[in-house]
Amino acid sequence: MTGPAAGSGPAVVLVGPPGAGKTTVGRALAGRLGTGYRDTDADIVTAEGREISDIFVEDGEEHFRALERAAVTAGLTGHTGVLSLGGGAIMDAGTRAQLAGLPVVFLDVSLADAIRRVGLDAPRPLLAVNPRARWRELMEQRRPLYTEVARVLVSTDGRTPEDVADEILHVLELTKA
Repeated sequence: MTGPAAGSGPAVVLVGPPGAGKTTVGRALAGRLGTGYRDTDADIVTAEGREISDIFVEDGEEHFRALERAAVTAGLTGHTGVLSLGGGAIMDAGTRAQLAGLPVVFLDVSLADAIRRVGLDAPRPLLAVNPRARWRELMEQRRPLYTEVARVLVSTDGRTPEDVADEILHVLELTKA
C-alpha cells in the first residue's frame, strides 16, 4: 500500500514530545517515501517571523496555541507528504478530532534520550523551568492523548532516524519511493 492519494491528507503524521525526533525522523521518512516533509512549528516560525519561544513570551501560550491550530489545519488539508506536529498540538480537542482516521505515529522517547537530543538549554518555553520535572509532567499529561490519536507507537530510544523511518514504513505498510 502507498500513502493517501493526492489531496486526501498526509501520508504520515508524526506526534510526540520534544526530543522524540519528529523532525529528523520525518525528513528521513519523507526521503524514503519520495515525498515532501512539513513541520507545523516551522510553519509558525516562518509565518510569524520569530521563534516559538518569542511568541510565548511576547503573546502568551494561548496565542501560540491558536497559531498552532491554524498551522495544523493547513498542514492536514494542504500537505500529502510527511507532517510533524508540535509536541503540544494534541492538547487541542479539535486537532485530535482532525487526526481521526489518519496514519498518525506516536514517536515515543525516554527522558534521558530526549534530554540528550535537545539538551537542557534548548529554547523550549514549557521546559524553561526545571526541565526534567516539567518534561515528566508534560508526558504524564500528554501520553494518553498521543496514544489516543496514534495508529502506532514507535520508540526512538537509542535508534537511528533511518531505523525508525524503516519501522514506520513497515508497520504502516507504506512503499518506499
